[in-house]
Order: sequence, then structure tokens, then C-alpha cells
Amino acid sequence: MKSLRRALRIGRVLLRHRLDALLDGTPAERWLKLMRPFVPRASREVAALSRGARLRLCLQELGPIFVKFGQILSTRRDLVPPDIADELALLQDQVAPFDGHAARARVEQALGRSIEEAYARFDVTPLASASIAQVHPATLHDGREVVVKVLRPDIRKQIDGDIALLDSLALLVERTHPAADKIRPREVVAEIRNTLAAETDLQREAANASVLRRHWKDSPDLYVPEVIWSHTAENAMTMERVHGIRSDDIAALDAAGIDRKALAAKGVRVFYTQVFRDNFFHADAHAGNIWVDPQRATDPRFIAVDFGIVGQLSSEDQYYLAENFMAIFNQDYRRIAELHVEAGWMPASIRIDELEAAVRGVCEPYFTRPLSEISLGEVLAKLFRTAQRYQLTLQPQLILLQKTLLNIEGIGRQLDPKIDIWAVAKPVLGRILVQRYSPRRLFGEFRKRLPELITHAPDMPRLLHAWLDQQVHGEHRILMRSEDISALTRDLHRMQRRMIAAVIGSGLLVVAAVLYALDAGGPRWFSLPAATWIAGLGGVWALLAGWVRR
Repeated sequence: MKSLRRALRIGRVLLRHRLDALLDGTPAERWLKLMRPFVPRASREVAALSRGARLRLCLQELGPIFVKFGQILSTRRDLVPPDIADELALLQDQVAPFDGHAARARVEQALGRSIEEAYARFDVTPLASASIAQVHPATLHDGREVVVKVLRPDIRKQIDGDIALLDSLALLVERTHPAADKIRPREVVAEIRNTLAAETDLQREAANASVLRRHWKDSPDLYVPEVIWSHTAENAMTMERVHGIRSDDIAALDAAGIDRKALAAKGVRVFYTQVFRDNFFHADAHAGNIWVDPQRATDPRFIAVDFGIVGQLSSEDQYYLAENFMAIFNQDYRRIAELHVEAGWMPASIRIDELEAAVRGVCEPYFTRPLSEISLGEVLAKLFRTAQRYQLTLQPQLILLQKTLLNIEGIGRQLDPKIDIWAVAKPVLGRILVQRYSPRRLFGEFRKRLPELITHAPDMPRLLHAWLDQQVHGEHRILMRSEDISALTRDLHRMQRRMIAAVIGSGLLVVAAVLYALDAGGPRWFSLPAATWIAGLGGVWALLAGWVRR
């Protein structure tokens, strides 16, 4: 019921901001038309706004999940009209703030002490306000300038409501969509839930920032501000204050003399290094979170802020993803097809030659154009749609990476519209792969696992002897463990015990009946006929059998 009310509210908000025209031609159009008579006409102020402003206000009113969606769209100026992209960019750090005095009280509650004890100065006017938290400037007692990030009131409850709606929609898709097993909607919603849960734990965000700072310490390409752990908790976080230019403020970058071409290339290199060298990447890389150091013009450097969403991949996903990128860069369509099957992203029954032909049909037209004009995001989107026809299984763990790749490409194109992302990324990825699988790296991994190997080494001769003995005598056994099989085995054993108990009990009762039928009653034990003892024993056994059955 809550999900239905939330869905109706979403429809009303869309209509109130007169955004129903944007959904013409979609499945939602019919339902929105039915709702129009029940929704008040747009106010004069709303009607006077541009479509981009109306969309921004609508997403802002609907809450954090919708704001995140708008932030992603704002970085894709190759997909979204400029007027809409300009307005959606304001969602990155200009969401309507909540009361500053309430923020101050929440900081005191989170830190367990008064503002005067924690800070020499705390400004109740926020520097920036986003969908989940807002940031206030402050000064520590030792004179250091810091920023304090504090969660919005009731934000977790609002997110839970939206997730409940998404769960309902995912369940509907799972039951009705013919390719639900490939889309895996509930796993996608679970990924979104986990991501938002991470964003609403500021202590976890501080830990992310600390790890990222360690990976890029003293780097000329990326700066990560320091976390002030003594002033950080789950609902409030304090960090070193940094000053920079937003990466999409082209006029300010030019005024500061920033080499935008060098900066764009560094952005691509930083992304691939984070994913494939560190396996720890900033996964909310829109322009509001990625700044530029104004003090470094000829050798520019990015500044990262907001570390609520970071991504990591398994070693298998890292390997297959890196190999896929290299195959795309090398136009090796056969390898792309093989990797999708080897990774388990597609069923093994797929014919490799058919998949290769489909991939070639998607990619080859792009490579007739200059590489600087090719959108990697566009290529991947078309590959995804093609692979869906061949039973592609959606990989929820790669959703963050795909989103981040689109964000990075959007920033790179803004900084340098002619950037050849392929030419920049290929040598970086190749160099990282060489280092990753070099003899020195492999020896280091072996040395890391040496204690584990030594621990199991004494058992190896015995296990090897047992295996060889089984081969010689033809007694090789395969042991399979499964909770379902174990439960079935236990049920079968229980049934066997019940049957034996019932047979024995019935047998004892039959013997007693036979003795009585002989009219002799049989021998007497302790002054009672044996038949009585046997009948009693049979009854007790039957009771025990019934107890076991229960």
C-alpha cells in the first residue's frame, strides 16, 4: 500500500510540474493522462519556468534517488539537451538546504559534545547542499579550516520508502517480464540499496576517503583531503577544507590558465588506474564532486570530494573487464565474444561465431570515424542492447563502474571535446596489466599466501596417497555437498527410522494377539502373561515411533 501511495505521489509531482509531455510515447503516458483530471493546474510560477528548471525541481521534490538520477544525466551532454543539462547540474550541490541550526544540533548529537567544545567556529549557513547531506564551514581550535558534513533529517526513512517502491516494481518485473532472469531486477535494487546505505553512513564515507588518500598520496594527478577522525561519526564527518574550481566551469578554468587538454587526459588515466591498479574507485564522479586545483595551471590536478560511493570488483571481474576493454581497443571481436562467455555473463550454449558477428556489426561502423569522435559509453550501450538478444545476464556489481565510466567520459568531453579517450586509456590499461601479471607481482602474491600453503603442507602427502590409492583400486569417489541434498538425506533417514519403528511395534502387537488366540496366554512373567508384556511393549514402541515422527 505504501508503494502504491508513493507511485501515485510521483505521478502527481510529474503532472504538477507539467513534465508529462517528456513521457509521451512511453508506457507511462496512458496512466498520466488518466491522472490529469485529478491534478491541479500548474501554478503561474511553475508554468513560467523552463522545462529544465521544472525537471530539476521535480527531481528535487521526489528525493535522493531521483536527484542521483538527475546528477548522472547532467554529465551526459551528448545525450541530454544543453538547457536541461545546465539545470540538472545544479542538483550536484545546490539542492534546497535544511535549517542550519538543526544541522548544528545534529552535529552535536552525533559527536556527543557541544559545538563550542568541538570547533572554534561553526557557520550555520551551508557551503553546499545535496540530496543526502549538506556541508558547513568550520574552524578547529588549532586554527585549521575544515568542513562538516551532516545528514539530512529523516533521510534514511525517505530512502527506505523509495527502495520499497523499487522492490515492488522489481517484483512485478520479475513476475511478468520474459527476460527477468537476465535483467535480475531485484539484484539491481539490492545494489542500489547497498549504495545508498553506504552514503548515509558518514563514518564509512570517511574511511573511503582515507583509503583513497593513501592510494594517491603525493600524486600530481589527484588530491584527496584529510579526514579529521576525532570529529567524525556516523551522522557527521569533518574533513580538511579545500578550494578548487568545478571541473565543468570552463570559463573559470580558462581564466585560471588551466591546461584543459592535459586535465582531460589525466581524468581518464586516473579512472583506469583506480579501477585496475587499486581496485578502489570514486563512483560518484560528477562535476560537483570533482574539482580542479587552481594553483596548478600547466600540470593540472584534480581534487576529489564526497566519498559516499566507491566501487570495487572481484579479481575475476577485474580480469575480464580489463581484457574486454583491450579487445575493444584492438577491435578483436572474437575475443569480446569469448570473454563474455568465459566470464559467465552469457550462457555457454551461445555460439561464439554468431555473437562475434553481432559484436562486429555494432562496433565496426564506429571505427570508420576518428577515434576522438567515438563515445565509449555509446558503444557499450549498443553492445549491451545487442548482447541482451543473446541472453546477457545483467551484472549488478558492474553497475557502479558503468555509471562512473559515463561520468568520466562526460567530464572529459566537457574539458576537451576532441579528446581521444581510446588513445589515452589503451597504454594506461596495457601498462597496468603488464604490472599486474608480472613475475614480481605473481611472486608477491605467492609470498602473501605462503603461510596458508605451509599450514596445509603436512596434509598433502596423506591426501595425495589417498587419491592415488583410489585411482589404483578404482574407488575414486566424488563428494558433493549441498544444503538441499543434506536435508533430503536427513529426511530419508528419519523416514527409515519411522518405518522400522512402526514395523517392530506392529510385530509385537501381532505376537501378543497370536498368544492370546492360542488361549494359553503363553508363559507368565512377574505374574502377568507374556502376551500382556509384549502388547505393552508394542504400545510403548508405537508411542515412541509417533514421538519420533513429530
